Amino acid sequence: MTDHGPFDRAELDEMVERWLTANDEAERAGDWRPLSEFYTEDATYGWNYGPHKDFMAVGRDEIRDLALGQEMEGLEGWTYPYQAWVIDEKTGDMLGLWKQVYEATRDDGSHYALNGIQGSWFKYAGNFQFSWQRDFFDYGNVSALFIELMKDKKMSDGMLARIEKAAPGNLPGWYPIGQAPVALW
Repeated sequence: MTDHGPFDRAELDEMVERWLTANDEAERAGDWRPLSEFYTEDATYGWNYGPHKDFMAVGRDEIRDLALGQEMEGLEGWTYPYQAWVIDEKTGDMLGLWKQVYEATRDDGSHYALNGIQGSWFKYAGNFQFSWQRDFFDYGNVSALFIELMKDKKMSDGMLARIEKAAPGNLPGWYPIGQAPVALW
């Protein structure tokens, strides 16, 4: 798909507002699959997960079923409050920086949340849709938080089931580094 631009800033700002509203609805429902309507039919969505694996969903259906379905299983009760946006009207590049916060609390009352910086880099395609999304987060902090949740016995049953399902390492959408059908970069 050819990227278009430049884009009207008011349109990009409206896209952010639509996206944030839909994300809030998805968090409340514990179902992120409806967000797939924000992607073009041929969009891609991927991320790196450490030194050996990449995830890549190709097309709106895979984004709905894999990135927003399979990969969000067990994350009910988590929120992703966006902290800031950086937007380039010329290229349609949109960088949304977010936190990942769990509703469960530690003994001191603080919520379990990822440290570091998490975010998504989107390429806007016009018509209030993205042509691609790439997520980034700190693999070390993700691992440490999930180990803490397990030690504290605060991991949800849904997340424990997801971990068990993923343990064999052969879920759809996951590829050895460099072998995904679409490159991250």
